[in-house]
Amino acid sequence: MEEQEVMVTESTDAPCNPEETATQEAAAPEANRESLNEEADMHRKKRDELNAQTKEWKSKRDALNAQVRELVDEAGKCREERDSFNQKVRETKELRDEWNQKVSALKEQLAPYRNEKSDDRNEVPVKQLKKQLQDLEYTQMTKSLGKDKENEIVKQISLLAKQIEEREKAYSENDEVKGLVQQLRDAKAEAETYHHQVSEYAEKAQSAHDKMIGFYEQADRLRKEADAAQAKFVECKQAADEEHRKHIAQIKSVHEIDRDAAGFHGKKNSARANKRRADVEGRKEAKEIFERFKAGEKLSTEDLMALQKSGYL
Repeated sequence: MEEQEVMVTESTDAPCNPEETATQEAAAPEANRESLNEEADMHRKKRDELNAQTKEWKSKRDALNAQVRELVDEAGKCREERDSFNQKVRETKELRDEWNQKVSALKEQLAPYRNEKSDDRNEVPVKQLKKQLQDLEYTQMTKSLGKDKENEIVKQISLLAKQIEEREKAYSENDEVKGLVQQLRDAKAEAETYHHQVSEYAEKAQSAHDKMIGFYEQADRLRKEADAAQAKFVECKQAADEEHRKHIAQIKSVHEIDRDAAGFHGKKNSARANKRRADVEGRKEAKEIFERFKAGEKLSTEDLMALQKSGYL
C-alpha cells in the first residue's frame, strides 16, 4: 500500500472547474450590458426630445398655414369687391358720358338763341353786342377823352347795355329756350351725379385693391415662416428617427447579451448537473473499489485516485 500511496501523491493536479470556466467566459459581455442600456436610454431620451420638438414645429407650421389660408381668403374677398367696384366705375362712366353728350347737344341747340337767333335777320347777335360793350368800357377806362367824346361813349354804353338786356330778356322768356335750358340743367345735374359716383366707386375699388395687396403680402410673409417651420419639422423628425434607430440597435445588443446570459446560466446549470451526476457515479464507483480493496484486491493508480477524490482515502 505504501507504493500505491506514493503514486497517488504524485498525481494530485486538480481538474478544471467547468462552472468557474463558464463564469469567466460570460463576465466580459455582462459588463457591457449596463453600458449598452445607458446608451439606449440616452438615445431614447434624445428621440423623445426631438419628437416633442417635431410636434411643436408641426403645430407652428399648421397654425401659420391656417393663417395664410385665412389671409388668402380675405384677399380673395377684397379682389371680388375691387372687381365689383371697377365694374360699377365702368358702368357709371358710360352713364356719365351719355349725359355729358346730352349736355353738349343741348348747348348746341341753345347756342343760336344765345348768340345768333333773332326775328330780324339784320339784327346784330348778342355776342357781338357784348363784345362792343366791352371795347367801349375798356376805352372809357384806359384813355383820356374829351368831354364830348366821353359823353358819346357813355351814351353808346347805355344803349348797348339796354339792347343786350332786352335781347336776353326776350331769350329767357322764349318758351322753347326755357325748355331747352331746363333740360340742360337736368342733364348737367345727372352728369355731375354720375361723375361723383365714378369718383366714389374708383376710390372704393382702390381701397379694396390696397387691402388685397396687404393681405397677400402678409400671407407671403407667413408662408415663408411656415416653410421654415416645415424645414425644422423635417429636420427634427429625421434626427428623431435616427435616434430611434440607434436606440433599437442598442436594445437589440442588450437582448443579445441577455440571450448569451441565458445560455451561460444554462451552461452553468448543466455543469452543475454534470458535476452532481459525476459525483454520484464517482462515489458509487469508489464504494465498489473500496469493497474490492477491503477484500484484499490490488488496486490500480486510477482506483486509488478515485478513492482519494471520493474521500475514502
